[in-house]
Amino acid sequence: MKTPAEYLQCPVFNLTYPTGESAEEVPVVSYHDALQAVEAALADAEKYRYLLMRALRRSNAANTVAPSLIPTFPAAMPETPVLPLYPNDDDEMAA
Repeated sequence: MKTPAEYLQCPVFNLTYPTGESAEEVPVVSYHDALQAVEAALADAEKYRYLLMRALRRSNAANTVAPSLIPTFPAAMPETPVLPLYPNDDDEMAA
């Protein structure tokens, strides 16, 4: 994957005051160049989305097991009753 800066294949300028003094460290690009960079990024995102979805479909198909092959077990009831470790009395909890 590309970083956002790699989509800008154009000159990047720094913002300056009318006196020529550097205003901030803010990169400035033309609208047309920024629009091309966004369109390229969206095209790449669509390509990556397609590749990811294809990989997920293949992975899901490889890991899917037919329902007839899954063993069924009867619902087992515990033979001995399960009791809580601590009593539910709030008085004993405060002590």
